[in-house]
Amino acid sequence: MTELQRRLAQPLTKSARPLASTAPACQACGSSELESFYELRNVPAHSCLLLPTRQEALAFPRGDIELVFCHDCGFIGNVRFDIGLNQYSAAYEETQAFSPRFLRFLDEICNDQIRKFGLGPGVTALEIGCGKGEFLTTLCELSGCSGIGIDPGYRPERNRSTAAGRMQFIVDLYGPRYAHLQAEYVSCRHTLEHIAPVQDFVRLVRETIGNRHHVNVFFELPDMERVLEQGIFWDIYYEHCTYFTRGSLARLFRAEGFDVQGLYKAYDGQYLMVEAKPAGGPTAATLPQEADLASTAALVKKFKAEHDSRLGEIAAAASRWRQAGKQVAIWGSGSKCVSLISSLQLGDELQAIVDINPHKHGKFLAGSGREIVGPDALTTLRPDAVIIMNSIYTEEIRHELATRGLQPELLPLA
Repeated sequence: MTELQRRLAQPLTKSARPLASTAPACQACGSSELESFYELRNVPAHSCLLLPTRQEALAFPRGDIELVFCHDCGFIGNVRFDIGLNQYSAAYEETQAFSPRFLRFLDEICNDQIRKFGLGPGVTALEIGCGKGEFLTTLCELSGCSGIGIDPGYRPERNRSTAAGRMQFIVDLYGPRYAHLQAEYVSCRHTLEHIAPVQDFVRLVRETIGNRHHVNVFFELPDMERVLEQGIFWDIYYEHCTYFTRGSLARLFRAEGFDVQGLYKAYDGQYLMVEAKPAGGPTAATLPQEADLASTAALVKKFKAEHDSRLGEIAAAASRWRQAGKQVAIWGSGSKCVSLISSLQLGDELQAIVDINPHKHGKFLAGSGREIVGPDALTTLRPDAVIIMNSIYTEEIRHELATRGLQPELLPLA
């Protein structure tokens, strides 16, 4: 999601189709010790960019995925990624802020960061890749600090915060041109996984901070260890070109001049958090959770079997519904949904794609061309089964269904 990504990424043409042995060096450490372990062809190049018509959605550009594992640092990336296929803009709809469960998490993480780093009046917080600005806005509202957010998908008309006077939002890609922006707290949530040249990006953040060693840095991104361990293939999609475990993320930050002080998981283990301070140069590992290189290599070896098992389970449920003449809805139209549909062939039994975000209603999913509807549509459709794309939302979805007099079979995915 940065101008640096566009400038430094070297897309691989479909005609080249290199094997991992001839792939570019590891984007996190420069090593050539890469092992290819997962491939998926012809998938939508975007999953959160919603299209106004079914025709545009069906014709949306596609790309290939080939994940490689770096045996030297543990980084995992898509060597077939082509940044030219991505189109980040105001039409990008990534927010989860219409979920009560997610909003509780947002308050929890903001209060945690405020407590840890003493955020308050007189402090400036910078968020790189701020999306619609929910995290930065909540941080400023709860702490009284000032904020600067940068993201091409920010929508100013949606933000009516009482802290608006203390916040500045820049609708653009983050890059070297914003190196002059200074803050005591720098955050970057669910953005790093979209950036192919991750080493260059983390280096840019470190260089921007300079010798201001008091600055606190906080990154949040999906946890790859969970994906590998449980075979969660629907968490792998084209937009995400980089994947990290705790150890590989810490190794990248330490190599680029950060002292990693916090390294943990949150949101039922789905999200990976790193907290760091700038140092005078590379730093040595000090946290026990950093020593995961061997265990990650073992999970990579097992991933194919785990993937096949999970795919088989979901395919069996879909086959059972199909044979029984049952109608199915998917709740959650984000990246997980697009990835699942790309991997699982669902036909006429798939009745609806549902989302609580009203900005998605009437839009169409890239690739499948499926229209997104609101929960009220289910009152008429009355599906027999609902696939829940993220199990953490199961209870609130169950409640939404019950208030509409619906009690379908639920299949929550991890």
